[in-house]
Amino acid sequence: MEKPKILVIDDEESLCEILQFNLEVEGFSVDVAYNAEEALKKEIARYDLILLDVMMGETSGFKLARQLKSRPDTAQIPIIFCTAKDTEDDTVIGLEIGADDYITKPFSIREVIARVKSVLRRAAITANREKADDSVAFKGLVLNLQRKTCHVDGKEVKLTKTEFEILSLFLRHRETIFSRADILSQVWSNDVIVLDRTIDVNITRLRKKIEPYGKHIVTRQGYGYGFEE
Repeated sequence: MEKPKILVIDDEESLCEILQFNLEVEGFSVDVAYNAEEALKKEIARYDLILLDVMMGETSGFKLARQLKSRPDTAQIPIIFCTAKDTEDDTVIGLEIGADDYITKPFSIREVIARVKSVLRRAAITANREKADDSVAFKGLVLNLQRKTCHVDGKEVKLTKTEFEILSLFLRHRETIFSRADILSQVWSNDVIVLDRTIDVNITRLRKKIEPYGKHIVTRQGYGYGFEE
């Protein structure tokens, strides 16, 4: 069974190390980031829960949380705020943003672990993962396979059926290079005659539509196309 993934975001490095160690002892997979900018470089959509400090550098925990809650691929990830700010207004702000819990520093490790387990239970992680099968995502690029929609950093982008099917193929099989013949067999019906140039044009158009993620659709001369992280 896959370990639940937790991202700890706090500018206190020693605290991050303590949380990481103790949560890993409890059976979680834990990554850390020391500010919002570093966190955003990670593929946040893959995490099951975020432990987030409020008072950090340029981007506060509140601001980061608002950003994550506005993105379709990260909106459902539970967030627990960990902070020294303990006024009622701060708690209300955190909960209004969509936080699932709020822990005031200093706190005991046992309390953090108990709250993490509680939030994960309430979030019904298993059910959420089943729903996630209806979509495929890379950072802010999200395809809903049931509704046939594409979102780039929260904004819907209109794709043709062919573009959607090509991108879906690439995202579901990242790091795989598909020949033109592979793409043709996966995307077009057998009774349609398609020139190589048609595939190339669709790829070029797709790259432009999904900027800034278009650069991840790579060309391997003599082999074909694929999506690389």
